[in-house]
Amino acid sequence: MKKMLRRPTVPIPVGQGKSIDDILSEMKLTAFQGRKLAETVDVWSKMLRKRRTVIWFGFAGAMIPAGMRRLLAYLIKKRMVDVIVSTGANFYHDAFEVAGGKHYLGNEACDDRKLRRQRIDRIYDVYADEDRFYQFDRWLDKVFSEQLQDNYQYSSREILWQLGKAFYDKYGDVDSTLVSSYRKGVPLFCPAFGDSALGFSLMFSNRKRKRNLILNAFKDVDESSRITEKAKSTGVVYIGGGTPKNFIQQTSVIASYQTRHDRSHNFAVQFTMDMPFWGGLSGCTFEEAQSWGKISSNASAITCYVEATIALPLVVHALAERFRGYKREVPTFDWVNDNVELTFEKTKM
Repeated sequence: MKKMLRRPTVPIPVGQGKSIDDILSEMKLTAFQGRKLAETVDVWSKMLRKRRTVIWFGFAGAMIPAGMRRLLAYLIKKRMVDVIVSTGANFYHDAFEVAGGKHYLGNEACDDRKLRRQRIDRIYDVYADEDRFYQFDRWLDKVFSEQLQDNYQYSSREILWQLGKAFYDKYGDVDSTLVSSYRKGVPLFCPAFGDSALGFSLMFSNRKRKRNLILNAFKDVDESSRITEKAKSTGVVYIGGGTPKNFIQQTSVIASYQTRHDRSHNFAVQFTMDMPFWGGLSGCTFEEAQSWGKISSNASAITCYVEATIALPLVVHALAERFRGYKREVPTFDWVNDNVELTFEKTKM
C-alpha cells in the first residue's frame, strides 16, 4: 500500500448528544480549514499539558465589540492563557462594557452620514453611542487618572493592572479581560497604548490638568522579554495579527540575544484571514517566523484561516470540555525592581 494513502477522510456522522469537542475531534478526519480548526484545539491542548510552559495570547481586531468579552475572561479565569497582548481599543471596549456601556446590533448596509448626524459609531454591523463613549473618556481623564502618579514611568502593564484593580474595587469579579487578569495575576501589555481612547484620554489629563503621566514604551519591551527569558517553554496563540503578534514574536528574539540560548516559541496557534503573499506580518506563516528564530524549528504549530468570531466560541468551548477539572501547572509573576520572577503551581482549571 502507498505510504501516503494510509489515512482516509471520514465523513462526519450526524448524531445527538455530541459535545463541541466531539464534533471538532471528528473534524480532524475531514479537510481544509475544518480540519485545521480541529488541530488548533490539539496544539493548544499540548501547551496546557506541557509542564512549566508560559502561554502568550495576542488578539487584535474588534473582539470585545463583537461579543467575545466573556470568552476571553474565561480563558483568563481558567488559566488557559498566561500573558496577554492586545490593542488599546480592545482594552478600552472591555472597560467601557464593564462600566455599563453597550455595543448594539447594527447593519453594515446603512447610511453612515445619517449615523454621524445621530452620533452613532459603526464597527461593520455593530453600533455604539458616541456620547456614551465621550462620558467614559471623561471618566478616564478626570477620575481614573487621579489613581496614577505624576513623573513615574509606567509600563502599559502597570497602567492596565491599575485599571483592572479600579474596576474590581467598583464592580467586583465581573467577566472582563481587565478584571479577570487583575484577579488572576495575568499580565496585560498594550504596545500601542497611545493608539486608542485609553491613550488620548490620559493624554488629556496631561494637557488640560497639567499632569505628568508617563508611559515608557521601552519598559514594555523590557518587561515582556524578561518573561520569555525566564520561561523554559513558551506557546503563542494569535487571534489576528498586527502589533500584538509582532510584540509577542519579538520576545523570543530578545530572549535569545540576552540568554544566548534558543528561546523561540515551542507551540504556536494562529487564527487569521490574512495571506502571507502580501508580505505583512498578520499573514506571516509560522514557517517564515522560524527564519527569524521567533518560532522553534520543531514547534507544534498550526494556522487556521478563519474569521475569529467563528473560531473562538467553538475552540474555547472545546477546551472547556476537554480540560474540565484538569490541574495545570500555571506560572505566577512576581514583579520586583524592574525584574520578574516566575514560579509555577498546579491550579484546577
